[in-house]
Amino acid sequence: MPSWFLCKIKYKKEDNKGRIKTVSEQYLVDAVSFTEAEKRLHIELGSLLGEFHLSNITRSNVADVYLYEDSDIWYRCKICYISIDEAQEREKNITTNMLLTANDIKTAYERVQHQLRTMVVNYEVPEISQVAILEVFANYEMPKLPAKLV
Repeated sequence: MPSWFLCKIKYKKEDNKGRIKTVSEQYLVDAVSFTEAEKRLHIELGSLLGEFHLSNITRSNVADVYLYEDSDIWYRCKICYISIDEAQEREKNITTNMLLTANDIKTAYERVQHQLRTMVVNYEVPEISQVAILEVFANYEMPKLPAKLV
Protein backbone atom coordinates (compact mmCIF):
# COMPACT_ATOMS: atom_id res chain seq x y z
CA MET A 1 0.00 0.00 0.00
CA PRO A 2 1.53 3.32 -1.02
CA SER A 3 2.35 6.09 1.44
CA TRP A 4 1.46 9.43 -0.07
CA PHE A 5 3.06 12.78 0.71
CA LEU A 6 1.67 16.16 -0.33
CA CYS A 7 4.59 18.36 -1.37
CA LYS A 8 4.36 22.11 -1.90
CA ILE A 9 7.06 23.87 -3.87
CA LYS A 10 7.86 27.47 -4.78
CA TYR A 11 9.96 28.69 -7.65
CA LYS A 12 10.52 31.79 -9.72
CA LYS A 13 8.99 31.94 -13.20
CA GLU A 14 8.92 34.60 -15.88
CA ASP A 15 5.39 35.57 -16.99
CA ASN A 16 4.41 36.65 -20.54
CA LYS A 17 5.19 40.29 -19.72
CA GLY A 18 8.76 39.46 -18.69
CA ARG A 19 8.21 39.90 -14.96
CA ILE A 20 9.58 37.38 -12.48
CA LYS A 21 6.85 35.88 -10.28
CA THR A 22 6.98 33.37 -7.45
CA VAL A 23 4.80 30.37 -8.26
CA SER A 24 3.48 27.80 -5.76
CA GLU A 25 2.49 24.28 -6.82
CA GLN A 26 1.43 21.04 -5.13
CA TYR A 27 2.42 17.49 -6.02
CA LEU A 28 1.49 14.12 -4.54
CA VAL A 29 4.43 11.75 -4.15
CA ASP A 30 4.45 8.04 -3.29
CA ALA A 31 7.37 7.47 -0.90
CA VAL A 32 8.31 5.62 2.28
CA SER A 33 9.63 8.69 4.11
CA PHE A 34 9.74 12.47 3.99
CA THR A 35 13.36 12.25 2.79
CA GLU A 36 12.48 9.94 -0.09
CA ALA A 37 9.56 12.19 -1.08
CA GLU A 38 11.90 15.18 -1.25
CA LYS A 39 14.47 13.22 -3.26
CA ARG A 40 11.84 11.96 -5.73
CA LEU A 41 10.49 15.47 -6.19
CA HIS A 42 13.98 16.75 -7.03
CA ILE A 43 14.47 13.89 -9.50
CA GLU A 44 11.09 14.45 -11.20
CA LEU A 45 11.09 18.27 -11.27
CA GLY A 46 14.76 19.24 -11.12
CA SER A 47 15.34 19.04 -14.87
CA LEU A 48 12.03 20.77 -15.68
CA LEU A 49 12.08 23.66 -13.24
CA GLY A 50 15.72 24.02 -12.35
CA GLU A 51 15.94 25.56 -8.91
CA PHE A 52 12.93 25.37 -6.60
CA HIS A 53 12.26 25.54 -2.87
CA LEU A 54 10.35 22.78 -1.13
CA SER A 55 8.16 24.78 1.24
CA ASN A 56 6.15 21.97 2.87
CA ILE A 57 5.78 18.19 2.99
CA THR A 58 2.89 16.55 4.82
CA ARG A 59 1.74 12.98 5.01
CA SER A 60 -1.46 12.59 3.00
CA ASN A 61 -4.40 10.40 4.01
CA VAL A 62 -5.19 9.34 0.43
CA ALA A 63 -5.86 5.61 0.16
CA ASP A 64 -6.37 5.18 -3.60
CA VAL A 65 -5.41 7.19 -6.67
CA TYR A 66 -7.06 6.82 -10.09
CA LEU A 67 -5.83 8.61 -13.20
CA TYR A 68 -8.33 8.88 -16.06
CA GLU A 69 -7.06 9.67 -19.54
CA ASP A 70 -9.53 12.48 -20.33
CA SER A 71 -8.71 14.90 -17.53
CA ASP A 72 -5.91 16.36 -15.44
CA ILE A 73 -8.12 17.97 -12.77
CA TRP A 74 -7.78 16.15 -9.44
CA TYR A 75 -10.67 15.59 -7.00
CA ARG A 76 -10.49 14.33 -3.43
CA CYS A 77 -13.45 12.09 -2.59
CA LYS A 78 -14.26 11.32 1.03
CA ILE A 79 -15.74 7.81 1.50
CA CYS A 80 -17.47 6.73 4.75
CA TYR A 81 -18.63 3.25 5.70
CA ILE A 82 -19.21 1.10 8.78
CA SER A 83 -17.06 -1.91 9.60
CA ILE A 84 -17.73 -4.51 12.28
CA ASP A 85 -14.92 -5.00 14.80
CA GLU A 86 -15.51 -8.64 15.72
CA ALA A 87 -12.94 -8.64 18.53
CA GLN A 88 -14.77 -5.90 20.43
CA GLU A 89 -18.19 -6.73 18.95
CA ARG A 90 -19.00 -3.19 17.88
CA GLU A 91 -19.35 -1.06 14.79
CA LYS A 92 -16.52 1.15 13.68
CA ASN A 93 -16.93 4.18 11.41
CA ILE A 94 -14.28 4.22 8.69
CA THR A 95 -13.40 7.30 6.64
CA THR A 96 -11.03 7.11 3.70
CA ASN A 97 -10.04 9.39 0.85
CA MET A 98 -9.75 8.65 -2.83
CA LEU A 99 -8.06 10.89 -5.38
CA LEU A 100 -9.09 10.78 -9.03
CA THR A 101 -9.16 12.88 -12.18
CA ALA A 102 -12.38 14.14 -13.75
CA ASN A 103 -13.65 17.16 -15.67
CA ASP A 104 -16.31 18.07 -13.09
CA ILE A 105 -17.77 16.99 -9.74
CA LYS A 106 -20.59 14.99 -11.34
CA THR A 107 -18.10 12.91 -13.34
CA ALA A 108 -15.92 12.50 -10.24
CA TYR A 109 -18.94 11.13 -8.34
CA GLU A 110 -19.76 8.70 -11.16
CA ARG A 111 -16.17 7.49 -11.19
CA VAL A 112 -16.16 6.97 -7.42
CA GLN A 113 -19.33 4.91 -7.78
CA HIS A 114 -17.68 2.88 -10.55
CA GLN A 115 -14.52 2.22 -8.52
CA LEU A 116 -16.52 1.17 -5.44
CA ARG A 117 -19.08 -0.97 -7.31
CA THR A 118 -17.68 -4.21 -5.84
CA MET A 119 -17.70 -3.00 -2.24
CA VAL A 120 -19.89 -5.32 -0.15
CA VAL A 121 -20.76 -2.82 2.61
CA ASN A 122 -22.91 0.26 2.26
CA TYR A 123 -20.96 3.47 1.89
CA GLU A 124 -21.62 7.13 1.30
CA VAL A 125 -19.67 9.89 -0.41
CA PRO A 126 -20.27 12.98 1.77
CA GLU A 127 -17.69 15.21 0.11
CA ILE A 128 -16.00 15.69 -3.24
CA SER A 129 -13.68 18.66 -3.68
CA GLN A 130 -11.26 19.81 -6.32
CA VAL A 131 -7.64 19.92 -5.16
CA ALA A 132 -4.76 21.95 -6.56
CA ILE A 133 -2.46 18.98 -7.22
CA LEU A 134 -0.66 19.33 -10.55
CA GLU A 135 0.73 15.82 -10.82
CA VAL A 136 1.03 12.53 -8.95
CA PHE A 137 4.37 10.72 -8.82
CA ALA A 138 3.80 7.05 -7.96
CA ASN A 139 6.38 4.31 -7.42
CA TYR A 140 4.53 2.20 -9.95
CA GLU A 141 3.24 2.75 -13.47
CA MET A 142 -0.16 4.35 -12.95
CA PRO A 143 -2.46 3.09 -15.69
CA LYS A 144 -4.56 5.73 -17.42
CA LEU A 145 -8.13 4.55 -17.09
CA PRO A 146 -10.48 5.02 -20.04
CA ALA A 147 -12.88 7.96 -19.86
CA LYS A 148 -15.92 5.76 -20.55
CA LEU A 149 -17.05 3.70 -17.57
CA VAL A 150 -17.50 0.03 -18.29
